[in-house]
Amino acid sequence: MSEALARVPALAAQHLLLALAALLLALAVALPLGLLAARRRYLGAAVLGFASLVQTVPSLALLALFYPALLWLSALVGGGIPALGFLPALLALTLYALLPIVRNLVTGLAGIDRALLTAADGIGMTAAQKLRWVEAPLVLPVAMAGVRTAAVWTIGAATLSTTVGQPSLGDLIFAGLQTQAWTLVMAGCVGAAALALAVDALLGFAERAAGRRQWRRMAAALALLVAAGAAASTPLWRGGGDGGRTVVVGAKNFSEQYILARLIGARLERAGYSVTYRDGLGSAVAFGAVASGAVDVYVDYAGTLWTGAMARRDTPPRARLVAELARWTERSRGVTLLGTLGFENAYAFAMRGADARGRGIASLDDLVAAAPRLRLGADLEFLDRPEWAAIQAAYPLRFAATTPYSPTFMYRALASGRADVISAFSSDGRIAAEHLIVLSDPRGAIPSYDAVLLLAPARRDDARFRAALAPLVGRIPVAAMRSANYLVDRDTDKKSPEAAAAWLASKVGLGE
Repeated sequence: MSEALARVPALAAQHLLLALAALLLALAVALPLGLLAARRRYLGAAVLGFASLVQTVPSLALLALFYPALLWLSALVGGGIPALGFLPALLALTLYALLPIVRNLVTGLAGIDRALLTAADGIGMTAAQKLRWVEAPLVLPVAMAGVRTAAVWTIGAATLSTTVGQPSLGDLIFAGLQTQAWTLVMAGCVGAAALALAVDALLGFAERAAGRRQWRRMAAALALLVAAGAAASTPLWRGGGDGGRTVVVGAKNFSEQYILARLIGARLERAGYSVTYRDGLGSAVAFGAVASGAVDVYVDYAGTLWTGAMARRDTPPRARLVAELARWTERSRGVTLLGTLGFENAYAFAMRGADARGRGIASLDDLVAAAPRLRLGADLEFLDRPEWAAIQAAYPLRFAATTPYSPTFMYRALASGRADVISAFSSDGRIAAEHLIVLSDPRGAIPSYDAVLLLAPARRDDARFRAALAPLVGRIPVAAMRSANYLVDRDTDKKSPEAAAAWLASKVGLGE
């Protein structure tokens, strides 16, 4: 718990900064839109309809959609627009905050007694004077209620910004869910809830002050909120002239990635770099991050890039696949493939040992006939990946049901009987620990998945950076990786990714 709590302040500051920036931007957009919507009914219907439509899109999907949109826009204008991190999260959360602000503003303006507006016209007030002296004071309490709702929604949705590379309290929640470290989940949830309650309390005080025409108290509450945002942004003010000594290590959203990221980070710290982590990235987002320089280094898998980024459907031998991949990443994106780590983490269909033996299933060919009576549990990406399409083309698998799970819960689904087959990972320690049988692939539909170390373009000529990581190449056998993974994934006496990374370094002779 102490380790989890130690991470909360820095993540809470970035979480608050993102949420307040999105709220301010939403206010800047919503206030003129709300005024126009209240003045012109036809426009009001369109504005409220759009804001309501945005709310029907799940916030996670809205965040994800800004990644390809910003990539396309950056390519259109010749680069320079970050598709990862703060900007996509800011834009998505801004859209998400619009509806309650616009709706309350329109409702408040529509509810003003028409006699007051007629009297204002009668004494010769201009439209601007009428807005300032009559409408704004009357509508402010109602509008503030909308801002409070938007603030709470935005702080809650900001936990999902982890998926697009923006640090937040969601880092703790996602990492905790994947590794079953419930103290991390609790720390992230409690931190986000505390932020939401604190911001709501300040805005509630401002709302009550506005209702009583206590403008100084309202201004004080809002000033305190702005000051909190300014304090959260102080890391952005510090000079960046560290000669490239601050590096970002990326990781996808499962235990092995967290462990390898900490192993890499520890080596870079010993080489004199200051390290931060971007965890919980999706496959396409992670590669885009290293290509854009938002991430300096991360571990990916050859087959993932081969079928995803390269859109290849053939399955050449491992050595040739890695060599072609290295040439492609360098030529097309400027990304350096430093080398393979020494183990493969391939997709592999697995079953409970007794169940597979009882059904006489040892290969994917055997699985074809039994599949209509079985349920497949897959990780969150697998069913939409090209590998699944290639496997279906090679083996006409038709399962009774297919259900996606996060990796940790996928194994639990198999153990509990909710799934009969899972798309496991060959370097996962739970395969041996839970006595699972991995089905063979006699038709060679699944490509090789050597773990490869990828460097951002800016790190290609950084000799110290490369020297710190070069000893990892070819050094980690699959048995050691499985054991390290199981230290994090097992149910009892669990270790943190940091502890597992330290154990792995010692195991393969890379400790201090």
